[in-house]
Amino acid sequence: MDSETTCLSVAMCMDFLLIEPCTGCAAPYGFRNIMSLSNNANRFSGEVRRAAVSGNLDAPEGGFDAIMQAVVCREKIGWREKARRLLVFSTDAGFHYAGDGKLGGIVKPNDGECHLDTGGEYTHSTLQDYPSISQVNLKVRQNAINVIFAVTSEQISVYDRLKDNVEGASSGMLSNDSSNVVDLVREQYDKISSSVEMKDNATTDAVKVTYYSACKGSGPAIQTNKCDGLKVGDVVKFEAEVEVTNCPSDPRKWKQIFKIYPVGINESLIVDLEMLCSCPCEEEGDQWFIRKAEQCSKFGTYKCGICECDKTHFGRTCECDSDNIHGAPGLPVGGCRLDNTSVVDCSGRGTCVCGVCECETRENPEEVISGQYCECDNFSCDYANGLLCSGPDHGTCVCGKCQCKPDWTGEACDCRASSITCIPPGGGEICSGNGDCKCGACECYEGKEGRYTGKFCEKLPSTSGRCLEFKDCVQCQMYKTGSLTAEECLGNCTFTPSSVDVIEVHEEAGEVLCAYFDEEDCLFAYVYTYSDNNTLIVRAQEERECPPEIHVLGIVLGVIGAIVLIGLALLLLWKLLTTIHDRREFAKFEKERMMAKWDTGENPIYKQATSTFKNPTYAGKSC
Repeated sequence: MDSETTCLSVAMCMDFLLIEPCTGCAAPYGFRNIMSLSNNANRFSGEVRRAAVSGNLDAPEGGFDAIMQAVVCREKIGWREKARRLLVFSTDAGFHYAGDGKLGGIVKPNDGECHLDTGGEYTHSTLQDYPSISQVNLKVRQNAINVIFAVTSEQISVYDRLKDNVEGASSGMLSNDSSNVVDLVREQYDKISSSVEMKDNATTDAVKVTYYSACKGSGPAIQTNKCDGLKVGDVVKFEAEVEVTNCPSDPRKWKQIFKIYPVGINESLIVDLEMLCSCPCEEEGDQWFIRKAEQCSKFGTYKCGICECDKTHFGRTCECDSDNIHGAPGLPVGGCRLDNTSVVDCSGRGTCVCGVCECETRENPEEVISGQYCECDNFSCDYANGLLCSGPDHGTCVCGKCQCKPDWTGEACDCRASSITCIPPGGGEICSGNGDCKCGACECYEGKEGRYTGKFCEKLPSTSGRCLEFKDCVQCQMYKTGSLTAEECLGNCTFTPSSVDVIEVHEEAGEVLCAYFDEEDCLFAYVYTYSDNNTLIVRAQEERECPPEIHVLGIVLGVIGAIVLIGLALLLLWKLLTTIHDRREFAKFEKERMMAKWDTGENPIYKQATSTFKNPTYAGKSC
């Protein structure tokens, strides 16, 4: 009886623990969808505040169940088709994964399907095991969702390793009070949205997909499947090269369908691939199957238009054997390799025929592969400004290196060989004596007052260069003002400025901005620079910026009028207030008079203002 009582007590305690794992806590559950995706921020905040805390009996949590249901229950969660999908997973604990369910007697594997009831409750927590990492990765990839793991510092190392196994996932450290969750999500979203990564789901080893892109550059494409640092509106082009490396032994795998897609974006390119691994002409009895054929010098079998030579012959038509190989003696494969360290014939860009390289031809007829070992070409030299060897005017590509014309030098023939472009107009020292001429341009020295600037290093930061020198000519030619007369302007000015509406300065082109006030207190601005042949170029603002005209008399009259109006307004206000006050006093007087206790006729102390006296002798008769 004692043991039975003990067992009953333990069961009751366990039942109580599961119903209320802590004071005020909700009973544990696998996953619950509280609210579908919505733009109602107030409701979302309310649901977060009302969310009850729960607990479980061990440290790891069933986060994989939650991720799986949030990913696959697309309609109940509210995922839109044409939208970038982010799933933020926040926790301070580890996770259960496939196999842990066996500890509770659950052996049925996770099926990766949606199991939410009408109330949003996950119904299979006790029916099937947790998902595996590969299952989570598969469903995330199929539904084009980017997972952001926002975890505390104790768990960040675990989830850093986890994100490497979930496509498109990222991780960030959450503060203990979760105050940085918004900044963390924004930071991770910026990383996700500024990057494009191409992937494919080709599963067989016989298919190799290689990606090429120049990302945001204009040069040749390089082998990469990811471009970073993108902004809204940037256009990135990827080229995918699909290569069949070998024919699978299972003929059912000769026809495959796979997708090429950007990670985290619900778009894809479907590739329907059919491998030509078997042809009827490879079977004996076909008209294109001929043993010891004339086409193969009678030393091989003609299959599908190609010779399959016997063991002692080789070559396209089996015309080569050990007696007629020619090439450099002592080199392997009859001289088709550059030296003993080479592992490929003809530099990998040609075919070795009887010890001689036959180089490949390119789709572009102007691109040529040449050399005894096909080691040279005229298209793989350095580019400058998007042009091979800076263009035909600067140099040509010979055997992978630029051969520059006499006036040019540099790896891409983009530097002038002469220093004449570094000499200021009118002569003088190279770079005004304040710099070195490199690649046809001045590199300025650092002076006591700062670095020299300008195309010819003629300007210090504390000086105005040649601005003052050009000021009078700009004034007289553009605005007909200044100290020069029309005749002096015509005779002294050696340049004619061009007019622009707004002055824009391109410092990288060596332009210098000048701005002055003239005698009318108007601001005018202009820039000067030099062309490639050292010709002075001046651009001036078409209209001066003059202060508005001030009408003194109008201002004085306006002030006087304002003072008069203010005085009249004050008088009227005083009159109004006085009238109101008098009327109130009169009304008060009338009220007090009406409420007097004695009438004026009954007041015993009241006396008339006049007195009447009667003459007793007067009889009312007139004289």
